[in-house]
Amino acid sequence: MIPRRLQSRIADDLSTEAAVVLLGPRQSGKTTLALGLGETMPSLYLDLEQPADRAKLADPQLFLGGLEDRLVILDEVQNVPELFAILRGLIDQGRRRGRDAGRFLLLGSASVDLLRQTSESLAGRAVYRELAPLDVLEIEPAAIARDELWLRGGFPRSLIAPSARKSFERRRSFIRTYLERDIPAFSPRAPAETLRRLWTMLAHNQGQPLNASRLASSLGVSSPAVSRTIDLLVDLLLVRRLAPFHANLGKRLVKSPKVYIRDSGVLHALLDVVTRDALFGHPVIGPSWEGFVIETLCNLAGPWTHSFYYRTSAGAEIDLVLERPGGEKWAIEVKHGLVPKLERGFHLACEDLKPARRYVVTSGEGRYPMSGGVEAIGLAELAGMVAT
Repeated sequence: MIPRRLQSRIADDLSTEAAVVLLGPRQSGKTTLALGLGETMPSLYLDLEQPADRAKLADPQLFLGGLEDRLVILDEVQNVPELFAILRGLIDQGRRRGRDAGRFLLLGSASVDLLRQTSESLAGRAVYRELAPLDVLEIEPAAIARDELWLRGGFPRSLIAPSARKSFERRRSFIRTYLERDIPAFSPRAPAETLRRLWTMLAHNQGQPLNASRLASSLGVSSPAVSRTIDLLVDLLLVRRLAPFHANLGKRLVKSPKVYIRDSGVLHALLDVVTRDALFGHPVIGPSWEGFVIETLCNLAGPWTHSFYYRTSAGAEIDLVLERPGGEKWAIEVKHGLVPKLERGFHLACEDLKPARRYVVTSGEGRYPMSGGVEAIGLAELAGMVAT
């Protein structure tokens, strides 16, 4: 067992809130975390993908209404969107009777936006948390190497697989599950082969500004169809769209979002990269490392930090801009290697934005000053700073 940082926060949420919605991609560890919490209090677990458990909810009002004395854990709740309206009523009834904490823990493999599109809102009645795959701060106590996390990704079953080949097979199975079942459940008209090709093309274009028209032309589909599918991949927490920084700086700014496959292990599986040697010899190594660093920092920064990239038509560029609570900006460049060389574009961009802190994340572990007020820093150290 690798302890998850989020577990104590959810336990605290349940002590004061009637419902907690725990979101995260499939196999990120939501069920394991929830069952661990369930062992600390009276609870009932229902997997809504299992017919036997769904049958118990033939009359959900009656069944769930009789369980006020325990925590009810409902897994894969996006499969029964009509349940949200009933939960809303049960929470309100419980509040009137003084039972207003620790009633429901809902697990879902979709974003808040997608759940709101398909279900009755629990606004004001639930706290929403996102469980990302394992990150560099969580694997450190388990003595798992950072490069192993980068190669295999943070999904627990992939990370702890007995071999690189087995890890790769588990990630390919994960991809098939989404292509054959999860994505068609939300977008039934999209052919699985087209979805696979689009997902793979996004992997080949890791970290590039989105050009939906070019992708559509390559796939032989319409540009709106590509945009809708990417929207769905974002909603299913599989793809990150990093927004461009917008400000009235008198500059011609690039306005298309950058697109990243969120988990580095899934990226490598889409590109048939199995081993560390294969990764280090592959053209994707730079974009892969960039995506790995950006995903780590964005997940750890929390909901009150805004994430952007900055690029102008004149060549000024910053890989990641974190706007911290209070408006302080951190400019972060990502370089794979131990001796980073910063391009002139980074310094020009810093002149435009005037960030409070300037970092270049290397693949090493040391921290040292560079010219122009920039610090070179390892990922784990910067991750710890961002998480505080």
